[in-house]
Amino acid sequence: MNNDLWLATQRGELDALDEPTRSPLLDAKVMMVDDEPLMTDMVEAHLEAAGYSNFVVTNNPLESIALVRREDPGVLLLDLMMPGMSGFEVLEALRADKALRYTPVIVLTAANGADAKLRALQLGASDFLSKPVDASELVLRVRNTLAFHQYHRRVTHYDSATGLPGHKLFDRGIDEVLQRQTLLGGVIALISLTVPECRQLGESVDRVTADALAKALARRLESFANAQAVRKPLHTLIDRAPRVARLDSEHFGLIFEGLRDAEAVQVLARQVLATVTEIVTLGLREVAPTAWIGIAIAPADGLSAESLRKAADLAASHARTLGRSPLGFASPELSQRTLERVNLGSQLRGAVRRHELRLHYQPKVSLSSGRIVGVEALVRWEHPERGLVPPLEFIPLAEELGLIEGIGQWVMNRACADAAEWSRQGLGDIKVAINVAKPQFTSGRLCSMLREALFDSGLPASRLVIELTESMLMDDVAAALALMHEMKALGLTLSIDDFGTGYSSLSYLKRFPLDELKIDRSFVIDLPGGKTDLAIVRTVIELGHSLGMSVIAEGIETQPQLDCLRQLGCDNYQGFYFSRPLARELIEQLLRAESSTDRQVEGG
Repeated sequence: MNNDLWLATQRGELDALDEPTRSPLLDAKVMMVDDEPLMTDMVEAHLEAAGYSNFVVTNNPLESIALVRREDPGVLLLDLMMPGMSGFEVLEALRADKALRYTPVIVLTAANGADAKLRALQLGASDFLSKPVDASELVLRVRNTLAFHQYHRRVTHYDSATGLPGHKLFDRGIDEVLQRQTLLGGVIALISLTVPECRQLGESVDRVTADALAKALARRLESFANAQAVRKPLHTLIDRAPRVARLDSEHFGLIFEGLRDAEAVQVLARQVLATVTEIVTLGLREVAPTAWIGIAIAPADGLSAESLRKAADLAASHARTLGRSPLGFASPELSQRTLERVNLGSQLRGAVRRHELRLHYQPKVSLSSGRIVGVEALVRWEHPERGLVPPLEFIPLAEELGLIEGIGQWVMNRACADAAEWSRQGLGDIKVAINVAKPQFTSGRLCSMLREALFDSGLPASRLVIELTESMLMDDVAAALALMHEMKALGLTLSIDDFGTGYSSLSYLKRFPLDELKIDRSFVIDLPGGKTDLAIVRTVIELGHSLGMSVIAEGIETQPQLDCLRQLGCDNYQGFYFSRPLARELIEQLLRAESSTDRQVEGG
């Protein structure tokens, strides 16, 4: 149902069905499910002649439930006798779904028996029509069903005084906004607005005056919210979601999306405050409303309608209790950490476009030869004001905001291009390893991105190492196996990172087409003195070799650790003892120096 139809029911236009002006009911969406195309064509023709124009038609009952969920029709015309899935089964599925159970259904049936009609009504059909369908009766039943449905929705989902949606429709709108956050970008802010005069006037004066104040504030808030929406690119996408709601006698809710940053949230909240607290004239009475605002920001304060509303309500209550400021943020510190995180998230969205990301490379070194055999690419964010932002701070944020796949693709492209360039410069055929985050691994696009990065750079696939984690592989073993085999078919090297910290079974491990085990630094840090860690590291090395894998230890910081690993037969290592992660220019200098030394040795 669209917003115009909702508003029409509030203005009483539903009662003017017989007036010459076009009824808003004619714009309602009519959905038809019948396996006979001739039947749906005929019904559509009858309804078009009566002025209806918004139709959704399917002749495949198996797709009907998904279609109802997506289209949210004002009325469903449903055939009973269909192959594959009968109308009775469709009705049962609708009534079993909380979101669809109140969809109005008019049953179309050629069966004249009372049993079929009774069963359909018992399953929740609103009405029924016998085939062949009489045109005038069809139009009448559709009109009456739509009118009753709109009246029912108005009574159950809208505030009677203001016509604003109640909390159920508002929650649905919040969830819609949350689902498309990655599309629009920016910040989502939920505002909980408390205006005590809306309740106090009802208690001290009368309900009519209180309702008049609530109605005046509702119109102000609607105008303000609609003006904000029109300023947003892609604003046509948000027409279905209620942006303003009345949640109880003194409580309003507003949802805004696509905001630039935390500062924009504050500015918007203060504009809402100014809009509400302006004097309202009610006949001979002037009212100067007071207001408190609680602000919750997604994803920092929640990722569901319920969690965001609770957070915003608590923030408004806290602001009102303290009395120091009419604005309160949901975070415990009343804004600081949340604002910083929101700002950082907003800035991170444009980091790739602004060329702020950098790759640093940490060498992987052979324990037997002491030579660099590879590098691990590690992404860094060079913030224009903060300098280098620690990966532990921005990588989880990128995953929360749905940005990690784009960052991961940039890492692939940059790492492959750098490694190919080193070969052209004669710096050796160094393998480059990149880490893959879980959203990348499960996206279904990983292999195509890898192919593209290899093709564009000209880097042989054998020189690209993909580092995966145990937990990533164990979430869905069958899917992980299929994807790993697809990557192996490309010629890539696969490594399991942080081995020993997860819960993978050896029976699964031997099935994974891995080339390398990487021992987590937590098992290396106490070597050679820690007996338990020593036994674990020895076991992992032996296990890896028995399965035909090379073994690398990370986090090596001392000579004793290095000597111990050499004695245990470990193949390679990386860590601060040899080198910290280095910027591209510095790793090139290191590779060039090693290459120069090799040439001197060869020259004798």
